Amino acid sequence: MPPTSAHAAPWKKDAVTEIITELKASPVIGVVDIHGIPARQFQLMRRNLRGQARITVVKRTLLKRALEEVSKERRGLEQLEEDLAGQCAIVTSTANPFRLFRHLEATKTKMAARGGELAPEDIEVRAQETPFKPGPIVGELQKAGIPAAIDAGKVVIKKDKLLVKRGEPITRELALALAKLEIHPLTVGLDLKAAYENGTVFRREALAVDETALLGQIQLAARSVLSLALEIGYATPRTIRPLLARAHNAALALAVSASIPTKESLKLLLAKANAQVLSLAARLKPEALDDELRARLSAAPPLPAPPAATEVEKKEKDKERPSEEEAAAGLGALFG
Repeated sequence: MPPTSAHAAPWKKDAVTEIITELKASPVIGVVDIHGIPARQFQLMRRNLRGQARITVVKRTLLKRALEEVSKERRGLEQLEEDLAGQCAIVTSTANPFRLFRHLEATKTKMAARGGELAPEDIEVRAQETPFKPGPIVGELQKAGIPAAIDAGKVVIKKDKLLVKRGEPITRELALALAKLEIHPLTVGLDLKAAYENGTVFRREALAVDETALLGQIQLAARSVLSLALEIGYATPRTIRPLLARAHNAALALAVSASIPTKESLKLLLAKANAQVLSLAARLKPEALDDELRARLSAAPPLPAPPAATEVEKKEKDKERPSEEEAAAGLGALFG
């Protein structure tokens, strides 16, 4: 039996019992702020959340009693009691707290100001034509601080203007003018103050994360970890294929560099030898080459011009360059 006063009305006992049953059956429990939500919009939000979450609105004292009772079985749930301030309600769901937060945010709607509210953000108007015909509307807009005028038989807003800064009150005159311009500066909806799951209470500041930025950070971390694992040769199911590919390429490069013939390096070695032959043949006079070699040399793409060298460098290169007889002998030995 829930801890209620001996003289408590039966309906209160029934309400607490119903809340306790709901809390025990829900893996995720949250507290939402419902201040300032018109009844019609509140019912619409409830319908939009059907199948995703359930909103229970009762007196705070009854909510507190229900939380105290259920917290005997679910460690940490009592932390939600500090969020039972102002106009609030309990929300229960099977969705995790972050998904529940997104569901609630998606039900929020824009609403016109009535006057006296604090601006949730800067309110400004842009220079534009309005749908109004010349008349008293011009004076009403001007009285609200909006730079309205008549131009070519139309009511226009002459220039951009900041009307109210964030946190400043919205006057009654401005609220009426904004409503006529169909500017709805207020956002109404269920604000999730905190949510409980598996012994942990998540506050609003933790739930209101930038999903795009968070996803980018996770992707960057994944790329960094993969790069580090490849760099140090750490084998995992994710890195084993690139590690094997890297090892294969390194072994093939070593075989080509050391002129070790294998099934895979042989083609590369022959291509390397062919390039060296053509490079050497290009230095000889045409009459020193046979017809086949001259044909191959003419069909090959031109070699890049060597960089400019000083006279000393040219002399050193001449010393290292084989004579025509030596080159011819080398080619003969190569081709038999």
